[in-house]
Amino acid sequence: FLQFFMKTILLKSKIHRAVVTHTQLEYDGSCGIDSNYMKAVDIKPFEQIHIYNLTNGERLITYAIEAEAGSKTISMMGAAAHKANVGDLIIIAAYGSFEETELEKFEPKILRL
Repeated sequence: FLQFFMKTILLKSKIHRAVVTHTQLEYDGSCGIDSNYMKAVDIKPFEQIHIYNLTNGERLITYAIEAEAGSKTISMMGAAAHKANVGDLIIIAAYGSFEETELEKFEPKILRL
């Protein structure tokens, strides 16, 4: 008999109130993030991220790419450049799928800027 194990999707990582520093429409599409920020919240290069624009209410899903460490870069590229302007405040979130046994001790990594 097969046993079914339910997984729960939780917020894994969040960069809260980041400021968009750059937009570039002519690009394959992604979000460049200061690699120090990515390391602080354990977001991996090419990991799927959700972006919530606090300034205009836009929401999108893309992937993270590393920007220069210490640069404070938050760059919206490709189609994402239509969803934000330089100076907009955004939240960058990554989610993970967790086993029931992992839920009790789990804490998301949050960086408040």
